[in-house]
Amino acid sequence: MRLNVTRLASPSLLFILLGLAGSIAQTAAPTKQKERIAVVAGQTIYEDDLLPFVQAQVFQLRLQEYDAKSKALDNLINQKLLEAEAKKKGLAADKVLEQEVDSKVPDPPEGELQALYIVQKQQLGKPFNDLRPQLVQLLKKARIQEAREEYYKRLRAQASVSVLLQKPKVEVAYDPARLRGDPKAPVIIVEFSDFQCPYCQSVQSTLKTLLAKYEGRLSLAYRDLPLRDLHPQAELAAEASRCAAEQGKFWELHDLMFANQNKLDRPGLLGLAQDLKLDEKQFDSCLTSGKYQAQIEQDRLTGLKAGVSGTPGFFINGNMLSGNLPQDSFEKIIQAELTAPKNKQTAP
Repeated sequence: MRLNVTRLASPSLLFILLGLAGSIAQTAAPTKQKERIAVVAGQTIYEDDLLPFVQAQVFQLRLQEYDAKSKALDNLINQKLLEAEAKKKGLAADKVLEQEVDSKVPDPPEGELQALYIVQKQQLGKPFNDLRPQLVQLLKKARIQEAREEYYKRLRAQASVSVLLQKPKVEVAYDPARLRGDPKAPVIIVEFSDFQCPYCQSVQSTLKTLLAKYEGRLSLAYRDLPLRDLHPQAELAAEASRCAAEQGKFWELHDLMFANQNKLDRPGLLGLAQDLKLDEKQFDSCLTSGKYQAQIEQDRLTGLKAGVSGTPGFFINGNMLSGNLPQDSFEKIIQAELTAPKNKQTAP
């Protein structure tokens, strides 16, 4: 479930975001001297004072900067590899591509041309035979582009290219009491979630599959981010999970609540606690007290400040992912982290 979080919309403060683009509160090293940026009624405002309000936006700027640099780096690496190959062959770079790639790409078969035409027939508005040359050109151009990408991949493999550009990360603390898997695992997923969120429910099977596949190498930490305006029962469910944790049953109730999202009102939660054979009196008293509300709010604010704009939100060793994504989206990061130098996660 997406949640728009808009802050610092004033254009006059855009320069502040740009000035902070190289730092995030949870990852940046402390500066030697605080930088004064305003004085209000005799009180000084320092640059660091802005971080709790802008670090989510700053992180998005850093991601945009990384994406731009990453694409430019890919193009530059390909160019350097092609130039080296051209030098070995004694040819111009464009001639190498023409000889090794373009000339080997066949014309698209008639069936593909017909299929493309049928899909676009209404928009094209002309007979197939009139458009056939353009369709051939369009499909062949796409095939040549794919073939060139494969060619660059082969050149990279032969040259053993190592990319050192690092994607920005956010160090997010986790609660050891709400950790599933080996606490010494080299990769930790910190999940910000909402027990009433349907997308959070859907991703649970993916997370369990990943934990089983990477047993001993991956663990999962849960943190609360109830979207109260959208899910009125999420807050009470979060409190219930912590009350169950008092009796050593956090994950049991966690799973049961996601499996029974229609039972997140008070009577339903008491029934789930009964199913788990929890001490009902202790659980009910805990739920009535509201003693975990401040901790849940701290979780929520931590997630929002780290850049989570909706649930579920994940940090895989500091790498951000958002939403009910397919398993391979998680695995790409997990595999990269398993082969990279170990980055120890932070527990509170």
